[in-house]
Amino acid sequence: MEKLSILLAKGRIYESVVELLKDVGISIYLPDRTYYPITNQEDLAFQVVKPQISSALLADGKADVAFSGKDWVYENGVQDQVEEIMDLGFDPVRIVVAVPASVDYEKLLKKPVTIATEYQNLSRRWIEDKKINGKIFRTWGTSEGFVQDSDDALAQILIDNTSTGSSLKANNLKISDTIMTSSTRMYASKEAMKDPAKKQKIMELKMLFEAVLAARSRVMLEMNVSKEKFDGLIKGLPSMKSPTVSPLFGDDGYAVKIAVQKSEVPVLLPKLHQLGATDILEYELRKVMM
Repeated sequence: MEKLSILLAKGRIYESVVELLKDVGISIYLPDRTYYPITNQEDLAFQVVKPQISSALLADGKADVAFSGKDWVYENGVQDQVEEIMDLGFDPVRIVVAVPASVDYEKLLKKPVTIATEYQNLSRRWIEDKKINGKIFRTWGTSEGFVQDSDDALAQILIDNTSTGSSLKANNLKISDTIMTSSTRMYASKEAMKDPAKKQKIMELKMLFEAVLAARSRVMLEMNVSKEKFDGLIKGLPSMKSPTVSPLFGDDGYAVKIAVQKSEVPVLLPKLHQLGATDILEYELRKVMM
């Protein structure tokens, strides 16, 4: 089979995706001053690119798979030219419209305005949708300082991504509109999905990613319980399916295993103890295949 070519975006996306690949069992090593990582998989070939262009390269047939924020897929206008395989959920952000906290947003939109942004195409479509008299001031990186409530400000509106809004607030800006939400996603080229062998490999990767992500949110609990308290304990257990139960040596009760959401553990452990569970153990899972 021809190697499956995969684009890895620099920065936070790279770190998150490489960690996911590592948990799947795919090792990635990037030598200094190169853009082609070494991997332990003979049927995979990786290349590192800027996050802003990975989806455009994918749509242009330069790779089979790419990891990109949804925002850059739409900024590049290639959402209909690539196929979203899965939302990995990494780095969730909103693409927002922000203005100085002291400004009346609705009144501002009735005036000629300059918009500071990295997202030229998303901003252009927003200007068209709002039917405002706006022009775009292209920025790179941090843009909050360009937008102020003053006559000599370079821009009156900021369109940018934010996760918590804290940076905007620190710069005396308020969120007045949300254009879209975004997160890191796995995309495939249309051509790769037409190739049976490549499509199978892509869907196998998706299955492995889902197994790892499911495991990250769960833990395994093991415990012992006496025969007298067994029924009450079982009725009080949450579980993905059904708990695993086996008799203890000497017919002195039961050993019980359950996989639960990590978020349930702080409430669940005291409850299990009250229901008669003893020798409770908690440990991490590596993969969970539903």
